[in-house]
Amino acid sequence: MQHRRAWALTAATLALGSAVGVAVLARASGRTEPVAAPDPSSSAVRVLIPGRPGESATVTDADNVQAPEQPRYNQADVAYAQMMIVHHAQAIEMADLAPDRAANDGVRNIASRISAAQAPEISTLRTWLADRGQPESNPAHDHATMPGMQPADKMTALKAATGADFDRQFVAMMIEHHFGAQTMVGTVLKQGSDLTLAEWANETAVEQVGEIRRMRDLGVV
Repeated sequence: MQHRRAWALTAATLALGSAVGVAVLARASGRTEPVAAPDPSSSAVRVLIPGRPGESATVTDADNVQAPEQPRYNQADVAYAQMMIVHHAQAIEMADLAPDRAANDGVRNIASRISAAQAPEISTLRTWLADRGQPESNPAHDHATMPGMQPADKMTALKAATGADFDRQFVAMMIEHHFGAQTMVGTVLKQGSDLTLAEWANETAVEQVGEIRRMRDLGVV
């Protein structure tokens, strides 16, 4: 959007140039006769494009002037989307254990909130990848080493726990999991180039910071 606004401003500035300014540009391009100034009665915005040395200047509609293509996304964006799908999936797996195992109502409420928020985010990330012809996963990624991912032995212990023991393990593991997501968000914000994905990542980070605070306030760990 910033690039479009910048080009629109340039177009408007050039279109408002006087006939004298147009003639000067024409002489600079090697022409001896003046180039016609834009018709002020026309509703179309006209843009003067100086030619290369020895070539004539041209006048065209502003709509025909294209801003240089900017990279819409890069490999850092793709890696973030692929890995966050797996990261969110583990959080949902943990959260879905709470209704039958948690003793604390606050733990159950937070677990429900996590599932409700992250399931749609997974769907959004899958769509983002599909729209760009990218696979949902990359075999080269070692998901076990992603920040905050909980190892198999801790997941097994969580599934076996009930009551206050479950509450304690769940909160400790989910806080660690959320902090890992913050690290991943920081990486894509620094290295990625897709602005939409960056907005989503930032929203994820803000939401999870709030959840970390609420889990700490429960006082179960």
